[in-house]
Amino acid sequence: MAIAWGYSPKIEKYIPLGDFPADKYIIIAKQAAENLGWNISHISDVGVIAYTPLSLQSYSEEISIKIEHNFAIVKSECIGIQLLFNDYGKNEINLDKFFHEFKYVEFHLEDVWQSTLENFHAFANQQDKDYFEKAPLTAKNKIKNVLYLLLPQKNYQITPILILINIALYFLKIIASIVYFSYVFKHKLAINEIENLYYYLGGNSREVVLNGQYWRLLTYQFIHGSFSHLFFNMYALAYIGLMIEHKLGAKKYLTIYFLSGISGGVLSMFFHTEGYMVGASGAIIGMFGAFLALLLGKAFEKNATKALLISTIAVTFIMLLNGLKGGVDNAAHVGGLLAGFLITTILFHQKPLNIKLQEKQRYLIAVLLAIFFAIPSLLLMPKYQIKEFNRLEIEYQLNARKFTTIYWLKRGLSKEEKLSAIKNNGINVWKANDSIVKKMDLLKVDKRQQNIISFHQKMVKRHLELVGLFYKRTTTDGQTYFYDTEIQSLQMDINNIRLNIKNPTRF
Repeated sequence: MAIAWGYSPKIEKYIPLGDFPADKYIIIAKQAAENLGWNISHISDVGVIAYTPLSLQSYSEEISIKIEHNFAIVKSECIGIQLLFNDYGKNEINLDKFFHEFKYVEFHLEDVWQSTLENFHAFANQQDKDYFEKAPLTAKNKIKNVLYLLLPQKNYQITPILILINIALYFLKIIASIVYFSYVFKHKLAINEIENLYYYLGGNSREVVLNGQYWRLLTYQFIHGSFSHLFFNMYALAYIGLMIEHKLGAKKYLTIYFLSGISGGVLSMFFHTEGYMVGASGAIIGMFGAFLALLLGKAFEKNATKALLISTIAVTFIMLLNGLKGGVDNAAHVGGLLAGFLITTILFHQKPLNIKLQEKQRYLIAVLLAIFFAIPSLLLMPKYQIKEFNRLEIEYQLNARKFTTIYWLKRGLSKEEKLSAIKNNGINVWKANDSIVKKMDLLKVDKRQQNIISFHQKMVKRHLELVGLFYKRTTTDGQTYFYDTEIQSLQMDINNIRLNIKNPTRF
């Protein structure tokens, strides 16, 4: 079994017709496709286009038989995005079935050719002979190799430009990262400066956006965290661009793309109270929402719509399901998907909500819809002081680590040296942490940080008691049994608190 690989896996075979009549070949091909249960989308004297039904092995392939230069070009091509970039042998199986059924039909139609031909020509004369240039996968057929995905061409101009911009900015990000971290290491700054890098690059962050940097809802769409992040986003963008850019046109395409990305970014801020969100996936999955709106709006032929709808829903579901595994901003995906669907409905459908609208009115409503979602969301969103909390948390943790040194005091130290160490690295440290936790408690933070503060409050209280016992025990010249018992009890209490509070802190 042959497996087709590539961006758009397909198998194509050229059958020389010789003296075999082209119209006869088309008639047999149509009947063979119908016998196999494939949905006929188009038939004319140019050829036949059909779609395979949904199955456990497939979410539909396009089968086309086109007559050109006395050849029958028989092709099976995957419609949706294929995982691992191969068709798992589906296209080869489709063609094997077709050629086997072709021979069967050819034999059984032998006695009724004349009437069949007359009916075919009468029907074919009424069909669109240019349909093969308008079929859903026409743009994909122009992609001869991966470099063509980066080449602006007719009906595929905006998508490659967006891809090139994202690629260029990714490599600029790598250069900026090298320079930035060289500076960090040279000046011995905290390694958690990774978040500050995304700050300088324009990442989306709840705290900074709510402080007025709204432009980040646009810039974050062009930043990617890793090569795989960039690759899979651009792979999906190329696919969806080939499928719908020619239907929408440049103006509608860009409007839907950016408004979907912005809406996805706003919804992402609801679910991510800290850190930076980056990537074009919110905008890209918004284009999948646009594709769904086009399909439901009858932008494609009926049978083509059915196959495309199945494959698009399947691909969208897989992308959202992938987001559940963690490390993926599914909130941006959902926000982008809903925005893309609604905005496309407004821009494309003839009468959205049964209201006839002019083109300028459609664009105005689309933009206002995004604004009316974004502004109230941003105004109602709690403005947490995460950056200040994190600064205090680092300070707290550095103090806590300093405290551990009193467990390793050298045996030969004098009483005065031990008392000094306990006072400086124990009593003073935990008094400082007590002050830090009180400052934390005044901040506006989310539930996770509140839990951390509660944890710290308990720990500070017990550690202050603990270092006080250490100090008294060291000043005692006689028996220390009483202090040892109290110290042991407190240490067990501290350990129990740590065990009972799951992941109290990320540091």
